[in-house]
Amino acid sequence: MQTILGANGQIAIELAKELKKKYTSDIRLVSRNPKKVNDTDTLFSANLLDKQKTEEAVKGSEIAYLTVGLPMNTKMWIDQFPTMMRNVIDACKKHHTKLVFFDNTYMYAQNDTPLTEESGFSPVGEKGKVRAEITTMLLDEMAANNLEAVICRAPEFYGPDKTQSITNAIIFDHIKQGKKLKVFISDATLRTLIWTPDASKAMALIGNTPDTYNQTWHLPCDDSRLTYKQFIALISDVYCKTFTYAVVPKIAFTIGGIFKTQMKELQELLPRYMSDNIFVSTKFKNRFPDFAVTTYREGIEQIENEQ
Repeated sequence: MQTILGANGQIAIELAKELKKKYTSDIRLVSRNPKKVNDTDTLFSANLLDKQKTEEAVKGSEIAYLTVGLPMNTKMWIDQFPTMMRNVIDACKKHHTKLVFFDNTYMYAQNDTPLTEESGFSPVGEKGKVRAEITTMLLDEMAANNLEAVICRAPEFYGPDKTQSITNAIIFDHIKQGKKLKVFISDATLRTLIWTPDASKAMALIGNTPDTYNQTWHLPCDDSRLTYKQFIALISDVYCKTFTYAVVPKIAFTIGGIFKTQMKELQELLPRYMSDNIFVSTKFKNRFPDFAVTTYREGIEQIENEQ
């Protein structure tokens, strides 16, 4: 059996589809209110802050995928992520279950230095520090050979359906709503975005490939990186409609942060929009040369087709 912990997000949904399609029909979905993705899925209701329930959720699993997400709330991240990671690690150790951790890039330096699996942690802000803490917690357990685990790291998402990301929120959601598009800080810096189904498919592949464990992997992205100006021009070309946009300056976040919690929570992420974001996934592409990475045009076409 393979178990997905934190099973209601878009990454987990696509993961469940991929596991069913290529690897196993014996899938357990775990969250506070899990919902079936495949007809054969087993549902298990659990709060990963509860150590005993986490152990019960993992029991009997060959592989557990930790894909849980939390709202953009610093206090919630500080209070909950370390406890959840500790509970999941302990449960996997107890039941001899392999752990696949879906990670983000918040712990990295937010500058134009290319990011590889060897890049050191240099977090900006409290959310980045929490992500560095929980990732280091797992790396220490891996180094001590206390469990078999693998870290799958992804940059910012864009994607279909209910993908939750900054790019979806300020660009594709605004297209759906007929609003003017927005870009944070600069439209001239290169972005690396990952297509959500690609992230999930790659994670399923890594989880079911024995020699990938006890390593960190950057999940595969289209290396033809675009600025937001180029990205929106490509969207306009695909949609056969010219979209205009406004660049939101840094000062707007500083002022807005006083009044709006969401604006305040985004401030520590702003440096990533001030310089090129070069997320390198060469290691994965060399190990899995037949994996078809979705191009930006292909991804945009899929989003356009569902609207």
